[in-house]
Amino acid sequence: MALILAQSFWDHYGASIAKAAGTIVIALLAVTLANRWLDRRGMQIVAAVSGGHLSQANDTRLRFTRRAVDATIITIAIAAALSQFTALDKIGQAVLASGAIAAAVVGFAARQTLANAIAGLFLAVTQPLRIGDVVTFEGESGVVEDIRLTSTWLRTPNQARVIVPNERLAGGVLRNDSIVDAVVAVEASLWLPADRDAIVALDRIRTALPELTVRLAETTADGARLLLVDRPAAPGDRAVREAELREGALRALGE
Repeated sequence: MALILAQSFWDHYGASIAKAAGTIVIALLAVTLANRWLDRRGMQIVAAVSGGHLSQANDTRLRFTRRAVDATIITIAIAAALSQFTALDKIGQAVLASGAIAAAVVGFAARQTLANAIAGLFLAVTQPLRIGDVVTFEGESGVVEDIRLTSTWLRTPNQARVIVPNERLAGGVLRNDSIVDAVVAVEASLWLPADRDAIVALDRIRTALPELTVRLAETTADGARLLLVDRPAAPGDRAVREAELREGALRALGE
């Protein structure tokens, strides 16, 4: 009995399943070929146009374009595969009969995902941040590692990953330290307790480290904050240089 049912099912849906599977295989092959072309020829073309090297801006656009192409091919393939089944066509006609309700439900459920995807497109076009930029967003600082369709990945100095939704990133206040120059500012703060003389501390640090710019940034009831500023450095060296600033200032005060 089970064998008869299996044969009947395959006789009825076998051709549709084969066509759907073929569509998916062709889509996967198209995604693979598109990625290889963009990884090789696409980068070569972009590098040639930009003067022999792949800039941060073009690298960001190329990565986002590749993911957008992949998502488009896969979406079309899934729709084409589902269209092979006549039973699903009938279900689709029933859903379309109540299109207003279906659109409202789907739109509400997918609002966040669609908003993040549109925000990702906005970030790829306007580029307030690029691959490799050093940014600070909502108290989190790091290097932009990747800009995906729905999220942006930051790599912090301790090699952790901060994943920020694109919609939130596009609508928030972003600090980008390397969008104009290839180097970033090197700054470090040093807090002094209220019972210490901030002016004496300033004089000692300036004497011991004359190459630094030292300022009294703020004073509170709990103490004072000194701001140490050194010459700019490469984005990857900033964390180490800032740690060296604090160590040198503490040694100067200790002596």
